[in-house]
Parts: sequence; structure tokens; C-alpha cells
Amino acid sequence: MTGNPRIEDLRRRVQKDPASIAFAQLAEECRRAGQIQEAIDVCRSGLAIHPGYLSARVTLGRALLELDELDAAQQELQVVLRSAPENLAAIRGVAEIAFRRGAHAEALIHYRAALALAKNDPELQERVSDLGRLVSPTRGAEPSNGLSLEQAAAELSAFIPPALIEVDRPALSGVDRPALSEVEGQITQPPPVSASPEVDRARRMIAALEQWLAAIHVTRAERHA
Repeated sequence: MTGNPRIEDLRRRVQKDPASIAFAQLAEECRRAGQIQEAIDVCRSGLAIHPGYLSARVTLGRALLELDELDAAQQELQVVLRSAPENLAAIRGVAEIAFRRGAHAEALIHYRAALALAKNDPELQERVSDLGRLVSPTRGAEPSNGLSLEQAAAELSAFIPPALIEVDRPALSGVDRPALSEVEGQITQPPPVSASPEVDRARRMIAALEQWLAAIHVTRAERHA
């Protein structure tokens, strides 16, 4: 028992009606109270019935992040972003995941996207400033085993119809160049391994696609700023 009247009331409602959407409120209250495992359990039970309840999936992703289950957290948050690309909590979550993994340039891209949606958030402003100083020494550098955005598009065109790649490309002209420069040069290939040319090309395509989508994500956030 928690002694929290709000949690107790929500718990009773969910126990009385397991299909109630009150599960999302219960899970979030549990997460805020530090009852992380209960928040996860409640989310998963509720989402089995209401899989499209995005706020509950955000809570699940954030709870998993608090347990440092980064892969599982990212999977949940990416589900949210596919349906709601401007969900601020989900963007901050994927930014934190990238930061914890040491992918500072990627984290900066996501934090900038979050700041474009919440311009006066002092925590976001500080994080963007700190990461900007951390990443800036390598800005503009392009590793020998990396791909530019143009090269990424060429790689993608081998697997995806060019019309699909070009859909969001014109919008990239309005993206802040420093933001794009964090993407360019960060699309790196995996270390050489014994693999067929087809496997190597597929790996290059996956890396290119991930960073291409990151650039588009920044564009959408800034477009609605």
C-alpha cells in the first residue's frame, strides 16, 4: 500500500474494471511516486486492451528508461513518435536514451527538436547548450567511413523508390544548417566484417535511414515552432 489517496482511488477503479482507461493515470501516478515496476506492469496490462493509448505508452517508455532498459524504452517511444512526431515527452525520452548511450550528436538533434517545441524550458536550454559545446569540436568533420546526406539519399534510392525519399527533402532546405551538420558525418558504417556486398550495403542503408529520419524529425519540429 502506498498511502497515496490518488493512487489508491485509481487502483480501485482499475481493479473494478480492468478495461478502464484509468490505467494510464494510475501508471503515471505510480511512475511519479517512484513505483516504477508497478507503473510498467499497469501500462502493459492496459495497453494489451488499449494498444493505441499513446500517453500510456509514453509512461511505459519513461518508466523503462528509469530502470535503464534503454532498448525497451526506445521501442515504446518510437511507437509514439510514429503516430505523434511532436510528442514532447517522447522526444525528450529518445534524446535521453541517445545521451546515455554516448551518442551525443544524435542526442543534440533530439534535444533541439524538443526545444523547438518548448522554447522557454530552462532544462532543455541548458542541455542543448552543454551538448552543443561538447559536440562542436567535431562539427563539420566528416569521417572517412561516413556518408553525407546526399550519399545517404543515394544509398536509400537503391532500396526505396526515389519519389518516397524526395517527399520530405525540399523541407530540409529550411533546416538550421548546424542541426543538419550534426547529422552529416554521423552516418557511419559498421566496422568491416566478413560479409557479402549485399549485407554490407543493407547495413549502410539502415544507418543512412536512421539518420535521414532524424533530420526529417528536426525539420518537422522546427516547421511547427
